[in-house]
Amino acid sequence: MPKYKNIDEYIESQPASQARLLREIRKAILEAVPDAIETFNYGVPAFCLVKNGKRDQQVMIGSFKNHVGMYPHPTTIIQFEKELSDFTQGKGSIQFPLTEPIPVKLIKRMVKYRKKEIEKELKSKSTSTGTGRG
Repeated sequence: MPKYKNIDEYIESQPASQARLLREIRKAILEAVPDAIETFNYGVPAFCLVKNGKRDQQVMIGSFKNHVGMYPHPTTIIQFEKELSDFTQGKGSIQFPLTEPIPVKLIKRMVKYRKKEIEKELKSKSTSTGTGRG
């Protein structure tokens, strides 16, 4: 698997149809969470939604032969299952076909939902361990 210097390099190395869709998804993620930190996880672009940088606090995207994928977390997919019913899914993934428009508004809502979910989990952990001010 190639190593990329940054997400721009990853996207530009993809076929034109995948690159265009990845740019749209990336833009939607960054509009939803402007302070997301761009990184890589499992060799694909990842967006850390909370500054802790942990894997379970990221949304990932990737390019494949017949689709582009998004990995928002299984709980996010469950939350939006009705709206995602037209897309092929895995436990934690969504496949967007190359021939269909990207559901930008839905992606923004999912990313905002996931960020709130992470923040709630972190607050709950800090309160339960007595380290928070909660």
